[in-house]
Amino acid sequence: MEERNRTLGEFIIEKQKDHNYSTGELSKIINSIRLAAKVVNYKVNKAGLVDIVGAAGEQNIQGEDQQKLDVYANEIFIQTLINREIVCGIASEENDDFITVQGLDKGHNNKYVVLMDPLDGSSNIDVNVPVGTIFSVFRRITEVGTPVTLEDFLQPGTAQVAAGYVIYGTSTMLVYTTGHGVNGFTLNPAIGTFYLSHPNMQFAKDGNIYSINEGNYVHFPQGVKDYIKYCQLEEGDRPYTSRYIGSLVSDIHRNMIKGGIYIYPTSMKAPKGKLRLLYECNPMAFIAEQAGGKASDGFGRIMEIQPTELHQRVPFFCGSYNMVSKAEEFMEKYK
Repeated sequence: MEERNRTLGEFIIEKQKDHNYSTGELSKIINSIRLAAKVVNYKVNKAGLVDIVGAAGEQNIQGEDQQKLDVYANEIFIQTLINREIVCGIASEENDDFITVQGLDKGHNNKYVVLMDPLDGSSNIDVNVPVGTIFSVFRRITEVGTPVTLEDFLQPGTAQVAAGYVIYGTSTMLVYTTGHGVNGFTLNPAIGTFYLSHPNMQFAKDGNIYSINEGNYVHFPQGVKDYIKYCQLEEGDRPYTSRYIGSLVSDIHRNMIKGGIYIYPTSMKAPKGKLRLLYECNPMAFIAEQAGGKASDGFGRIMEIQPTELHQRVPFFCGSYNMVSKAEEFMEKYK
């Protein structure tokens, strides 16, 4: 079969052999995310027609207004994972605390926990800009048969067994890794099937796009300010092009295909950074590294950070390897 004609379902089955210890649960988790993504995709594409845009009148744990579609996506992904009886715990950016999942047998015998941002970039929903879903999968570290604890979720990114994102844009794509490269699958909406469209995705070692909210320039650390000036300097292959959508999934996805760096640093407005380590940075870092890129907090590897809280925020530099390394050089001067 020609590689690009493979469906996501076929690909998952073929790749199951990469995980000697797995008895199929990880494959079922990816399948569940595929199913939930199709449901959310349908709602995202109808967002302008029905009363599902706009704020829901509540705030999530971070104090951000929840969009109606945020709430819907959160419920769909959680229920799909629970109904399939394949995870023992779920943590979502939209929930205050993690969810313990019991099986029908009232046991806690599943091996995996899933962490997710069910609808990243949701502030863009009302203006028809691409949004996405981000997910991260770990093997539990507490004893099988017991309820999950916070310890199962506060694992460094190096312990991830799978991570990915769905981008709901002009076409809908599911991109994921299980530690054996990164592959992208595009949804054919006519038949509701994801097909392998972007095999073995790779970041270029160098790129010419930098993605940062320059409106916050005055609040940035000096190292970031210096790096932005470096990007704008007319020298060699510079100046670079500035491209910032404000939707993490969209910005990372574009930069992986075109070559570039995404930066969300600390600032006077967000002294610890804004992006969540567990729901956004760890999964994107795993994908970036598997695609030959690099992910850093400005000084060290994102995936080596030991989390201390469920909704922990960190600064994030992610993209083409040499671009992230250069940004780290500028940061190092002011350490």
